Amino acid sequence: MSGPFAFDTSYAGLPERFYARQAPARVSAPRVLRVNRALAETLGVDPARLAGEEGAAMLAGNALPEGATPMALAYAGHQFGNFVPQLGDGRALLLGEVVGRDGLRRDIQLKGSGPTPFSRRGDGRAALGPVLREYLVSEAMHAMGIPATRALAAVATGEEVYRETPLPGAVLTRVAASHLRVGTFQYFAARRDAEALRKLADYTIGRHYPELRGAERPALALFEAVMGRQARLIAGWMGVGFIHGVMNTDNMTLSGETIDFGPCAFMDAFHPATVFSSIDQQGRYAYANQPGIAQWNLARLAEAMLTLFDDDVDRGVALANESLAKFAGLFGDAWGATLRAKLGLAGSEEGDRALADGLLDTMQVGHADFTLTFRRLSEAAAEPARLADVRPLFADPMTFDDWAARWSARLARESVTPAARASAMRRVNPWIVPRNHRVEEALAAAQTGDMAPFDRLFEAVTHPWDDQPANADLAAPPAVVDREYRTFCGT
Repeated sequence: MSGPFAFDTSYAGLPERFYARQAPARVSAPRVLRVNRALAETLGVDPARLAGEEGAAMLAGNALPEGATPMALAYAGHQFGNFVPQLGDGRALLLGEVVGRDGLRRDIQLKGSGPTPFSRRGDGRAALGPVLREYLVSEAMHAMGIPATRALAAVATGEEVYRETPLPGAVLTRVAASHLRVGTFQYFAARRDAEALRKLADYTIGRHYPELRGAERPALALFEAVMGRQARLIAGWMGVGFIHGVMNTDNMTLSGETIDFGPCAFMDAFHPATVFSSIDQQGRYAYANQPGIAQWNLARLAEAMLTLFDDDVDRGVALANESLAKFAGLFGDAWGATLRAKLGLAGSEEGDRALADGLLDTMQVGHADFTLTFRRLSEAAAEPARLADVRPLFADPMTFDDWAARWSARLARESVTPAARASAMRRVNPWIVPRNHRVEEALAAAQTGDMAPFDRLFEAVTHPWDDQPANADLAAPPAVVDREYRTFCGT
């Protein structure tokens, strides 16, 4: 059938060992639940056409739009530290690529569209809850300026999927700068496929880092560029209290986008060891571990790319180690800049990191809410009397008073006006994030066919910087923080 996408798919030009061609599986009664109108328009797609009967058939996989080349991508990966030489898209199909009205190339992928050659006996399907979670959280991340894959549409299939219990099925249409992962390089390195590694590096540079084409060592320059983007991405995550939950190497993109929002969650009360994922029994991917895990994943990327760095393996190892050693500084700079912005510091002083760490330590001891603390500090930056609104967030408000005096003294050494400082802080300290208990409430209602709570929450979290008095209940932490709250990957 003809369709709304003007496909211009470059990945299909790579050798067929990079993917497996596969048609989506049909479903019985596709029904469009939501279409992201703003994203559709950016892609040059008519959102009304997606929302209709034709769109439902296409977005569920029952009909292919003209020009689609559905394929499951091949990749490997370390999962919780254990290497699996073949993973691949087990429940997702790349339909193709489109170049949007902004000139950017993006993948259009169906997630939950049935089994593929990489399914490993899985059903290839997705349940409604995880689909709506990814739709909600990925768009919230985008609204906060954090690079992320995005959600174009969610479609109910009219069929059940079976996990621990029968659940309503759904398909997510995911949009990404690409689906290239650390695990893509690992897949070909595990097979000692030097030709594929070279083609993959050239393709990645051409697609995401064209400025590196003339570099003396393009593959090494690519590695360092990926490393820089990941350092900034993790700092962005931590700046909003986001915990990815499953930072396996197959979930780290080469574009620097957040991908796969299965067991992700946002902190309420601050604690660096916070972990939510039900499958992360040892806390490997806890909040404070994310920078170290990113570096570990990048080390695995370097191992996969060694033969591209230099023909001499020992020299390649030396170059990789030299580059990888820069990550700590890259992340430190990105995290330091994030913290200064969150505290309203326009300039940089030697003691700024100690000041920021002092607040985090005080928050940890005082069980202070992460989002509310920083947002209320934004208001106090304009009106110092509003420090009184921050104090009750701490179990012992007097511990906050000492830190607040040091913060006020630091602000006084800058010439920025209180109003300008507060305005800048409000643009980095969200008024609202997708609180776990509110997400669960919205998903539970959606399971019964009531999308109103989802829509209300979606509208709120996609305007994260705005004060929204009518949605104050959505921004508030739970009355009692559920320290046993767990999230699931949905597979």
